[in-house]
Amino acid sequence: MKISQKGLYALEAVVTLGRRYGNETVKIRDIAIDSDLPEKFLELILLELKNARIVESVRGAKGGYRLRRAPAEIKLSEIIRLVDGPLAPFGDADQLRSLIVTDPDHRALYGVFLEVRDAAAKILESTSVADIVGGASKSGKKSSMRPKAKKVPVLSIIPEGAKSK
Repeated sequence: MKISQKGLYALEAVVTLGRRYGNETVKIRDIAIDSDLPEKFLELILLELKNARIVESVRGAKGGYRLRRAPAEIKLSEIIRLVDGPLAPFGDADQLRSLIVTDPDHRALYGVFLEVRDAAAKILESTSVADIVGGASKSGKKSSMRPKAKKVPVLSIIPEGAKSK
């Protein structure tokens, strides 16, 4: 499964807001610092998340961003679909089902792709932001803010054609 850099940044920003859920709003600069994200790109991502009603912004001196819903109510699949589209590199489920019916020579192959797509979707649809940040129950209880741990890269994403530094 491929997740774009934008998709990864969106997930990281939502997780950062999930860690601070129930506290005051968080300024873009603080989200960028906490998540180690480029501030200008983060602005565009937060605007997209705001338009999708996942986050909300508050103006003023104490303004910033916060989640509109409890972290337990926001599934990873919602963020990925918003930013990157379908959850799997094989197309959406309807497209795969259609190929299974219309291409008998490759029916078994498309069936495997559908199973992979369904497994990935099931995991992402059953994993909430609360599951990632920990300390929050699936009932929607607010999590307490945890001290920031040292950031360790977990996933390296290099766009196709990009040279490594």
